[in-house]
Amino acid sequence: MITITFPNNDTKQFESGVTPLEIANSISPRLAQDVLAASVNGQEWDLTRPISEDATLKLFKWDDPEGKHAFWHSSAHLLAEAIQELYHGVKFGIGTAIENGFYYDIDPGEHVITAADFPKIEKKMLELAQRKEDIKRADISKVDALKMFGDRGEVYKCELISELEDGHITTYTQGAFTDLCRGPHIPDTAPIKAVKITSLAGAYWRGDEKRNQLVRVYGITFPKKKMLDEYLVLLEEAKKRDHRKLGKEMELFAFSANVGQGLPLWLPKGAALRDRLEQFLRKIQKKYGYLQVITPHIGNKNLYVTSGHYAKYGKDSFQPIHTPEEGEEYLLKPMNCPHHCEIFRVSPRSYRDLPMRLAEFGTVYRYEQSGELHGLTRVRGFTQDDAHIFCAPEQIKDEFLKVMDIIFYIFKALKFENFEAQISLRDPNHKEKYIGSDENWHLAENAIIEACAEKGLNARTELGEAAFYGPKLDFMVKDALGRRWQLGTIQVDYNLPERFQLEYTGADNQKHRPVMIHRAPFGSMERFVAVLLEHTAGRFPLWLAPEQAVILPISEKFNDYAFQVKKELEQHDIRVEVDDRNEKIGKKIRDNELKRVPYMLIVGEKEAENGEISVRKQGEGDQGSMKIITFAEKLDEEVRQMTNI
Repeated sequence: MITITFPNNDTKQFESGVTPLEIANSISPRLAQDVLAASVNGQEWDLTRPISEDATLKLFKWDDPEGKHAFWHSSAHLLAEAIQELYHGVKFGIGTAIENGFYYDIDPGEHVITAADFPKIEKKMLELAQRKEDIKRADISKVDALKMFGDRGEVYKCELISELEDGHITTYTQGAFTDLCRGPHIPDTAPIKAVKITSLAGAYWRGDEKRNQLVRVYGITFPKKKMLDEYLVLLEEAKKRDHRKLGKEMELFAFSANVGQGLPLWLPKGAALRDRLEQFLRKIQKKYGYLQVITPHIGNKNLYVTSGHYAKYGKDSFQPIHTPEEGEEYLLKPMNCPHHCEIFRVSPRSYRDLPMRLAEFGTVYRYEQSGELHGLTRVRGFTQDDAHIFCAPEQIKDEFLKVMDIIFYIFKALKFENFEAQISLRDPNHKEKYIGSDENWHLAENAIIEACAEKGLNARTELGEAAFYGPKLDFMVKDALGRRWQLGTIQVDYNLPERFQLEYTGADNQKHRPVMIHRAPFGSMERFVAVLLEHTAGRFPLWLAPEQAVILPISEKFNDYAFQVKKELEQHDIRVEVDDRNEKIGKKIRDNELKRVPYMLIVGEKEAENGEISVRKQGEGDQGSMKIITFAEKLDEEVRQMTNI
């Protein structure tokens, strides 16, 4: 007999070899119907895989991220099985679950797959799913795996197998399709009731532009057709909210082939928007004792060798810049933190200087693959709202809590009220991926866990998701469409101070090593603006809006009065424009609704005579007539309430 411990710490005895699905059925037949995946001792586990020793068990349903992941991972295999039947001779790369759905990279060979093929693929997937094919896991030796996939000409799978350790290789089979995979998967294909192939894209094998370009087929599946219908409605709304579309309509940013891929150009309205976000954060940081610094856009290659970034990110950086000086190399800055370490080293430091909080809106550069670039969310040059806190070990938790307060304040001001937090720890089974001692990792991880507990933050813990230099706390916000975005991160780092040999003199007159906290509430200005655009559908909070109001004279006769109103409102720091086009007032209102201007101020004969404006609010309609000063005070109070939470 073995003992199974459940999440509520209840225990129950079962015979060795029991499966999670059998355990679920012993609790409730309905649970057994709904459960999709499991974890055993924190390890992902198939529902039909036996458990042979005492273990902790978690069961996951559709509403759990782990349940969706297993469902969509299995759907990726179903997609490959369908493609195998429809297009003989195709070769398979890698298929996996993603945030919403799944994809599979395939080499179509002589076949050409287009969007016109989507219905055919969907039909075949549903046909296969309805067969209720069991998804069977099998352990296989490296030799046998190479022979199996080699005999089928699966060159991409063989390459993956060659890098795996013998004794840790598994396959999954459903129907006539067998795939190299670690799993886990749902027990069979029966739960997959609704299918949609969403798009195609090109993807280089292993992300290497010098390798073959494969076809990446994206899709999504659901256990009920109603769920798919609801998702497709959201998808259409997401298209309307696409930040690339809105950014162009609102004249916020642009891209130019002459400047280069992934290098955004901020237009006047976008630059002003970004500046307001920066000033908003600068004001908060000043209250918390941050010191603003500025560092160069390039650095000597040795700086990043010392920090470890070159070893970890060298292949994702732009090629070194060679100067006329022999052997001298520079890199476009991939990270701000090494520069801030050098600022700390400029002068001798004592415990009285700590904590030292250095902040910078620092632009960094990384060579993202062209196929991965996407609007403002994936670029090659971006500005981080970066800060690094150098503190004594006993100050870590207090500083961490203050950073959390800043992030909570920002989320509330921008109405990102639905968010989750994730504590990212290192993988204890693969410590070679990380730098630093076990002792330092233990201290850093505990500091984060304790801070979250003190704030009452119900953060989930993920092993293996830490940065190479330390654990972190990431914040994932849900936007108005329920999509998850990672915004804001806090990282505790014992390692860079060690690599740069940073020191301070303690109260005991001895030298000590400071601890470093990395912190970026927005993450990057580019990504944050993109997410904010899609979250608000371009209807920014009043204090952020590029134009807070537009004045609409009902005819040319009242243009002079309109500009008089503009001048008076600008004296109250209100961002206002005049729409003096020779158009009917109805068209002006419609056009400015599309521009998402928060307030429209209509002026005609009555308003000019009384020194008033007729106010119309975006999404709410007419607000009545009022004096100019009354409107200015109204906006000032509205902005104050939004930014002084």
